[in-house]
Amino acid sequence: MSEERITERTDAEGNVTERVIERGTPNTTVVERRGGGGVLIGIVLIAIIAVVAFFLLDMNGSESRKDDAIAEAAGQAGDAAKQVGDAAEKAADKLTGEN
Repeated sequence: MSEERITERTDAEGNVTERVIERGTPNTTVVERRGGGGVLIGIVLIAIIAVVAFFLLDMNGSESRKDDAIAEAAGQAGDAAKQVGDAAEKAADKLTGEN
């Protein structure tokens, strides 16, 4: 029978971070690493950053669309005022008899 010796290292929370298994001859060593919590945390952080960036960019576009709508409404109000002025001028010309 071959001899097997297992040595485990754990982090502060008790999770196994490294396991060394020695089997058979002293020259044969198999190292297994367990965990992956750091990778999961990294993926979650990247996802949160992407969502925040999306909302910030969308909010900036929303402000731009709002500003464009206000400028267009102001232009339409100016055009309407010009039309009212032209109509008043024509009405005054008709009352005074000028063509």
